[in-house]
Amino acid sequence: MREEEKDPRPYRSLPRVACGALSGALAGFASLAVAEPVAAAVRPQAGPVVAVGGAAIDMTPAPVKDWAIRHFGTDDKLVLELGILAVLGLLALALGAAAVRFRRTGAAGVLLFGAVGATAALGRPDSAGPADALPSLVGAAAGALLLYVLTGRLTAVRQPEAAGLPRRAGKPPASGEPAPEVGEPAPASGEPAPEAGEPAPGAAREADRVSGVGGSAGSADGDASIETPGWDRRGFVIAAASAAAASAAVGAVGRSLNGSRGRNAVASRERVVLPRPGSPARRPPRGAGLRVAGVSPFVTPNTDFYRVDTALVVPEVDATDWRLRVRGKGVRRPVTYSFDDLLRRELVERDITLTCVSNEVGGPYVGNARWTGVRLADLLAECGVKPPSRGGPADQLVSRSVDGMTIGTPVEDVMDGRDALLALGMNGEPLPFAHGFPVRMVVPGLYGYVSACKWIQELELTTFDAYDPYWVRRGWARRAPVKTQSRIDTPKPFARPRAGTVMVAGVAWAQHRGIDRVEIRVDDGPWQEARLAPEDTRDTWRQWSFPWQAAPGTHTLTVRATDREGRVQTDERTRTAPDGASGRHSVVVTVE
Repeated sequence: MREEEKDPRPYRSLPRVACGALSGALAGFASLAVAEPVAAAVRPQAGPVVAVGGAAIDMTPAPVKDWAIRHFGTDDKLVLELGILAVLGLLALALGAAAVRFRRTGAAGVLLFGAVGATAALGRPDSAGPADALPSLVGAAAGALLLYVLTGRLTAVRQPEAAGLPRRAGKPPASGEPAPEVGEPAPASGEPAPEAGEPAPGAAREADRVSGVGGSAGSADGDASIETPGWDRRGFVIAAASAAAASAAVGAVGRSLNGSRGRNAVASRERVVLPRPGSPARRPPRGAGLRVAGVSPFVTPNTDFYRVDTALVVPEVDATDWRLRVRGKGVRRPVTYSFDDLLRRELVERDITLTCVSNEVGGPYVGNARWTGVRLADLLAECGVKPPSRGGPADQLVSRSVDGMTIGTPVEDVMDGRDALLALGMNGEPLPFAHGFPVRMVVPGLYGYVSACKWIQELELTTFDAYDPYWVRRGWARRAPVKTQSRIDTPKPFARPRAGTVMVAGVAWAQHRGIDRVEIRVDDGPWQEARLAPEDTRDTWRQWSFPWQAAPGTHTLTVRATDREGRVQTDERTRTAPDGASGRHSVVVTVE
């Protein structure tokens, strides 16, 4: 084509690609929105983001898990969800942009992600069966259909041709010029007439003008033109806005349905009145909680108590419908308990410190609370269970949560006389949902991943050789007694206290053994004994303090504890996996 024959207003594809990407984003939004009410009808844990997030947690190696907890703390699940949504958003944009040219491929891509979500939901430990795949599949189908429809509006429009108008319309003859024969192109002014069968050089430009390249179609006298590369922007905007509004409405309905289910659970918790315990906890001795600014309180409030688990959605269980089943080796016959059955038993109340195995040296994942519940050993004994030391066939108690978590606890530890509880209350109120309502396990002296099952619904007596619970399958130890640890709460790292007396204080713990001594070292100096607060029980942490005569300069403060069995906290640093971190906590401060 000669230079003068080029389209003066070439078609620009960039706006179409951008609108295609927007179509992909709207399709992704619609998929998640439509999945909401379907998940509400099935169960919230079957939602695509929750299912994929749960699968991601299951496949996360221990070092990555520790890194996430160390850097994000209890917000690690929120970060994971936001990451999943960000990845889905980017992929949706890419699929939408591709669908401008390949509509079916883009729609198929959306369906593929729905299949991924369905597979993840069906593979979860708590899967309720094929119905768990419905939220992802139905949501993906809605998103694929929407993407196909929206990108269809980005294709070129074809205007109807006028009756009898040839495919290329010629320029009307000028005044005084003879009209050309039908089908014969008219010569342009100043140009030689073309040979027979050859189009006039100006005809292409005139046809482009008539067809409306880059602008509106039609000629001056109203004749319609052939297919144009333009597209209906106004229609696309209307369709996209309508889809966004409809998706938001459907998602809101789904959230409301999920909220309705949650409201029933909340109402059941509000109706719970914990009876007065038959065996109340003793009052902590005077001075068990030091009055030193910056030290963790002796009793950790429920709102401040650490939470480390794999649940992206906190299970909200209706206590009215909750049941606990006990079965397995050594159980005379399977027994099922309701929440009211447990409330009618004698309740005991105990102060117990819990520690997460993911707690780094000096970390925050340790807390002390007053727990109210029933003795787990008594309940098991009533079912005919005996510990291995008395000839029982089971050495592992596997607890199962409503979200599919499995935790294995040594039967001997549960039945050796320690205050192992099925807890119903925490610090004088029913368990918060985030901490296991309606019922959870609490076993002093063991890390939570081998003892503290939340939202518990089943107890199975088995052996360590026969079954590996969730964390053991991922490389963690089968047995994990809490290691002797201590922590400096004040001064904080990189603090700048004034020279003179500086109060150094913190907490130490060795649950079910007790703390016998805490010592402080300044730089490379000798170990000096700190003052211990009175002990509540050997299952709780102890606070300690040390008045340090601080001289100007930069100093390193290090703490170590010795438990009642004479074991000194080791200085050998180990990671949290496979059975808890070890080492001594230290802080660096600059005295002014």
